[in-house]
Amino acid sequence: IVVPTTPAQYFHALRRQIHTAVRKPLVMFTPKSLLRTRASFSGVDLLTDGKFRKVIGDDEVTANARRVLLCTGKVYYDLAKHREDISAGDVAIVRVEQLYPLAEDALAEELAPHEGAELFWVQEEPENMGAWRYMYWRLHHRLGWEVREVTRARSASPATGSFKVHTQEQHELVAKAFT
Repeated sequence: IVVPTTPAQYFHALRRQIHTAVRKPLVMFTPKSLLRTRASFSGVDLLTDGKFRKVIGDDEVTANARRVLLCTGKVYYDLAKHREDISAGDVAIVRVEQLYPLAEDALAEELAPHEGAELFWVQEEPENMGAWRYMYWRLHHRLGWEVREVTRARSASPATGSFKVHTQEQHELVAKAFT
């Protein structure tokens, strides 16, 4: 199960799937809105020379963050923009590009420079949906890390049905991740 955040990641996930010796289903979640998000665009060099990265660390906050936000998908771009807007240079954002099987070693490697930082899982979906429960179990029970969630309130539906309400909830969610 992968959630690529760039066209290069999408390409390399498909390419990896074709070249793998063991045939398994690939489940890929890719929101259409990333097609219009300029920050997600990939250069040709990432397509020709790159490879699929299961976890993508933060290039801006490389060590000693006070808070680490783990996320997947397009919420990364909202978090990165908000961090830039409020100049929160002590908050690292790490993207989990492959949810299952979780690349625990790669995740541990990306989190190692931020030892002692608060760890949060951020997702757009309500608390009772999305990857939160799965990630909590893996991070807390398997790896022994304390992790808290930043999610929308529990809900019977994944979306509000109103763009205006969704936008307001999204702003609140992103702000909550930094406070």
